[in-house]
Amino acid sequence: MATHEGKDVALKRLRVFQGRAEERISVRKKFCKEALIWQQLRHPFVLPFLGIDGTTFAPLMCMVSPWMSNGGVLQHIERHAPLGVNVDILLLEIAEGLTYLHESGLVHGDLRGANILVNEGWHVQLSDFGLTGIIDGTQRSSSRCGSVRWMAPELINPRAFQCKVFQRTTASDVYAFSCVCLELYTLRMPFSSDMHDSEVILAVIDGIRPDKPSPEDCNGRVLSHELWQLITRCWVQQPDQRLTSREIISLMHRVVKS
Repeated sequence: MATHEGKDVALKRLRVFQGRAEERISVRKKFCKEALIWQQLRHPFVLPFLGIDGTTFAPLMCMVSPWMSNGGVLQHIERHAPLGVNVDILLLEIAEGLTYLHESGLVHGDLRGANILVNEGWHVQLSDFGLTGIIDGTQRSSSRCGSVRWMAPELINPRAFQCKVFQRTTASDVYAFSCVCLELYTLRMPFSSDMHDSEVILAVIDGIRPDKPSPEDCNGRVLSHELWQLITRCWVQQPDQRLTSREIISLMHRVVKS
């Protein structure tokens, strides 16, 4: 946290790893690529990019964004539960931010609760584009780092889906959105906490998905039939059979009204 022109801002600093000079150069290039992508984005539900700070941690660089006083979306829901936070509205805003990225030719690559912040107006802000990729396939991320419990089956086992390379796509973002829906309702990671990540991987490859949570699992909230149907259409096994983010927006409007 820092201040700029009298306002609180967040600094995202480039991590320093010990390694060869070529590796450090590669990390720096990735940092610059992320900054170049982020600075072009303008949407109410995408965290704004304010600039680069090259002095605070010189010679390291930081990306600067507004400070989100409400923190992450999960903490926001839990903290303001007595005031009746409308989770469906938050999911609609996430879908709108995601659609903006997709229609801008980008994939998010790591959509999950930890990367969704909430601003002072209680609106979501999609953040952390460290895994962002280009839709047209001219640039691919070879790194498989990410969060297993939000990861689509084709990312876990590309060969089973006739994928020549590991590549995040709009369809894998949509799969992650379905997991975010469960996460925001239950305030827990997708799949049972008793399952190890290795068990989750095997389950996802076999087409197994979490069961619909009960109101008790959702802290008294009721996950509607309409939203559950949307979730199941977002995490189907075959990527080309999933909803698009634009279709999610249309269906989420119905969920909000129901």
